[in-house]
Amino acid sequence: MLDLEFVRGQFPAFAEPSLEGWAFFENAGGSYTCQPVIDRLTRFYHQRKVQPYAPYPASEAGGAEMDEARSRLAGLLGVETDELSFGPSTTQNTYVLAQAFRQRMMPGEAIVVTNQDHEANSGPWRRLADDGIEIREWKIDPETGHLDPAALEKLLDEKVRLVCFPHCSNVVGEINPVREITALAHAAGAWVCVDGVSYAPHGFPDVGELGCDIYLFSAYKTYGPHQGIMVMRRALGEALPNQAHFFNGDTLYKKFTPAGPDHAQVAASAGMVDYIEALAAHEGVAPREVAGLMHAHEVTLMQPLLDFLGNRNSVRLLGPRDAAHRAPTVAVALQGRQRRRRGRWRSTGSWQGAAISTRCARCRPWASIRRWACCGSPSCITPRSTRWKSSSRRSTGCCDAGGLTLPRGRYLSAGQQGKPPCQSHPPSSSGSAATCG
Repeated sequence: MLDLEFVRGQFPAFAEPSLEGWAFFENAGGSYTCQPVIDRLTRFYHQRKVQPYAPYPASEAGGAEMDEARSRLAGLLGVETDELSFGPSTTQNTYVLAQAFRQRMMPGEAIVVTNQDHEANSGPWRRLADDGIEIREWKIDPETGHLDPAALEKLLDEKVRLVCFPHCSNVVGEINPVREITALAHAAGAWVCVDGVSYAPHGFPDVGELGCDIYLFSAYKTYGPHQGIMVMRRALGEALPNQAHFFNGDTLYKKFTPAGPDHAQVAASAGMVDYIEALAAHEGVAPREVAGLMHAHEVTLMQPLLDFLGNRNSVRLLGPRDAAHRAPTVAVALQGRQRRRRGRWRSTGSWQGAAISTRCARCRPWASIRRWACCGSPSCITPRSTRWKSSSRRSTGCCDAGGLTLPRGRYLSAGQQGKPPCQSHPPSSSGSAATCG
């Protein structure tokens, strides 16, 4: 298990009095920011906030820090430095990519998307149908949300130019076999675009080893500033038309950034690598091995919760029951009387001492309709967590049908709250007592 005292010590938010007593199961909406990122951002605004790359000290230092961020992140991800670029967000990066493909593709050629994707890696591609590009949908299993590679094979032919899919689902959390899927697409002559937004917070991937042509994720979900990070492998990047200023068309990392970058946030992104390297040194492993430590820690925390939910009649667990095959995004469909009480989740999305991302039920109602209603429930609750939770804060995961005992010991239920403290579970460090059914 990770040294959580060390991990939490890298995030100032854990010492912030205004956040004390809250448990956040909404990590998909953004993570806490680590201290090295905050330090670098503050320094840039204090000492480097000038036009970078000019021949005077402050400008040279600012440009050097931007270059450092790109170089070190590329090294962590296993790609060349100029294959990594920054943009305002992953959604906007994908829209720029879609325009580049629109210019390169001919009417009648095809792109494969999934109905497991987040809108960011689906909507921009689907809109290309207006330009005569065929959009083929790789559909999930309607009962489990699983994407079967065998179903993709049936969609691939000589017309397909691009296959887009998520590294893991932002609802059911299942980790998709990127290498296997990439090999299938490449064998059919198609490029591959992977949305890593829901995966990267749980461990930066070795993109070079995965083999995909595009990999996208969001820095504000990986303990950094609000930037979208995109890996574009050289062969594809050189084949696509320039989307930036004409004088940037020959520079791979500038070619798909139409506007000027946010200098300070780009520079501060190196702080994410500072954190990973500090954690690696503390744990006695190489930086690229930290992802495995994170995943192992999360599996240990999540498996008892999955076991519990998988055996309840009041909820139906969506996605794999084996924690090793998913990220710690846990989707449950309410059953019976809990399903009838879904309005309380829809109206607030939070209870005393807890903030929960109800991705299907409230934050993304269209997602529930288009993708997950086919899993048999319009009432889907999706708590998300990450590795800084501990087993003691998790308690036993759930203590009542349809309810969750969250890390701070607050009782959450689709139809009930405020139960008296359970004598079997001591109060947490914040003074909040756990409850049981």
